[in-house]
Amino acid sequence: MNNSFLNRFTPKEPKFFPLLEGMADTLVIASDLILECVQNNDHAERVELFKKIKEQERKCDKLSNKIFDELNATFITPFDREDIQHLANRLDDVTDGINSSAKRIALYNPKEMPPESVEMAKLIKESALAVSKAVDQLHVLKKSPTKIKKYCAELHELENKADDVYDQFIIKLFETEEDAIEVVKLKEIMYELEKTTDGAELVGKIIKTIIVKYA
Repeated sequence: MNNSFLNRFTPKEPKFFPLLEGMADTLVIASDLILECVQNNDHAERVELFKKIKEQERKCDKLSNKIFDELNATFITPFDREDIQHLANRLDDVTDGINSSAKRIALYNPKEMPPESVEMAKLIKESALAVSKAVDQLHVLKKSPTKIKKYCAELHELENKADDVYDQFIIKLFETEEDAIEVVKLKEIMYELEKTTDGAELVGKIIKTIIVKYA
């Protein structure tokens, strides 16, 4: 058990915090790139931005794999192994979501990205920043959980806003877009963007679970 006599007097490995923070950093960079991508209507530049996002996604994968390896090699961890692995997996999912969105923009090459896509990308960026701030505070969780709780609440609010943007966009899309192919393209792209904010909220839920256990 975490509160056992042994755990009280055995140093806990701090190496997991820099690895998780590194994953959060790649997420923030990818969020900047996806915002640039949805604002760009040049196909060649969209493809280049997708390649840059893919680089961040691969960095995140490597960090996630490193965490898995370290969990198998470490005797005492700062939180439950399952919680650390779950958090790493969800952080990776959010970066994957950004990559998937950029991939669809590059492959489908819509005529023009709608203004709602910019709104959504801004919400993704705000979510990435909230995730990064929350992860940066994990090493002082027991001393000061208040800030982390605030960032988790922000993630929930941002996801709700993204839901509203997506719903209104779908209504508008079917009312105004006459090109059926463009309807399919834009619907799928916006769905991936919205799903990415869902993933960020899941990160917040995992962190709240950790707070309940350890704060």
